[in-house]
Amino acid sequence: MAIIKPFKALRPDPYVVHLVASVPYDVVSKDEAAELAKDFPINFLRVTRSEIEMDKSVNPYSPEVYQKAKEVLERIKATAPLIQDKDSHFYIYKLVWKNQSQVGIAATFSVEDYDNDVIKKHEKTRRVKEDDRTNHIVETKAQTGPVFLTYHGVKEVDNVVNKTMLTNPFYDFTTNDGVTHTVWIVPDDYMDIIEYEISKVKNLYIADGHHRAASASRAQKMMKENNPNHKGDEEYNFFLAVLFPAEQLKILPYNRVLFDTKGLSEKELIKLFSKYFTVEKVDYAEPKNKGEICMYINSNWYSLKPNQNVNPGELMGDKLDVSILQNFLLRPYFDIEDPRTNENIDFIGGIRGTEELVRLVDSGKAKIAFSMYPVTVDDLIQISDAAETMPPKSTWFEPKLRDGILVHEI
Repeated sequence: MAIIKPFKALRPDPYVVHLVASVPYDVVSKDEAAELAKDFPINFLRVTRSEIEMDKSVNPYSPEVYQKAKEVLERIKATAPLIQDKDSHFYIYKLVWKNQSQVGIAATFSVEDYDNDVIKKHEKTRRVKEDDRTNHIVETKAQTGPVFLTYHGVKEVDNVVNKTMLTNPFYDFTTNDGVTHTVWIVPDDYMDIIEYEISKVKNLYIADGHHRAASASRAQKMMKENNPNHKGDEEYNFFLAVLFPAEQLKILPYNRVLFDTKGLSEKELIKLFSKYFTVEKVDYAEPKNKGEICMYINSNWYSLKPNQNVNPGELMGDKLDVSILQNFLLRPYFDIEDPRTNENIDFIGGIRGTEELVRLVDSGKAKIAFSMYPVTVDDLIQISDAAETMPPKSTWFEPKLRDGILVHEI
């Protein structure tokens, strides 16, 4: 059963939290990170993407980068300042964006539960990205941004959350992207209820942050090996996450663009795709239902619906629209075996809308775009329970948690 543990958060002074908090390290490029942090010397991108503090010629995965991250963290601790709570707490973290609101519990969770699949995954990780965050955690001795976890909500826990939100928050601010972040400390009287109720939950699920979780697990093994007095209760045995009820979450689509179509014309491509799809010109850009993909090329939108030649297989993950696109279009016609590494494909988060797909194709930067119907949270949980994995870039969660608001030192 799941273990949840309070922790002593390292967190910004409330007067500067809006200047410290940063977007997750992995949703921006190096250049974008540098631009976002340019006028803000205490922005946490300077810790999570510390290469922006160094010469452009420096390899972003070199040891010097992680040493710089540690140095910058210490600098921001002193100058922001960052304050560590004297006592361990659970924290309530609420996100509001447009008409979407979700409230989770920020806490630490057992690495052993992650290793033993009490905390379930739905995505494969890449070694190079694991190496990066593992080195970052070990060098800074801090988990600087939370993993995004979900579970089937529990009434007793929801009651505690709602009661806590009647008290005064210690953070309440809105970021430039229009997301309001509000954080409360859970009263001590409620902590036992949370621990007891979560201990009865069979499984938790990673919604977003697979590389952070995998890296926390690897860092734990390294720090355990280097600690001759290891007991099992050290902070490195737990990782930072925010746990949200699945009922509150919304997944946006993760769309695709291709940069090269092998010189084939619009008409030739449609003829090829008709082997596996019913192709019809449409006047809309977003699929109306699961089982439909929209395609944009030469200023035209098309609907692609799998026909009788599509046999996706028995696995639940193979039945997802992103899998059908991969297995019956991207792989056979464009030789895209691994979309995580193939340079002919890029992924566009649903927050950018189909307008971004049109912009990329119309500008000539891309040749063809695919607008997807979003995967559901139920899909994610069922695939995780079946010990299957989703294709890369299947889900885009919005709004996103910010780094640097609650830091777990290990």
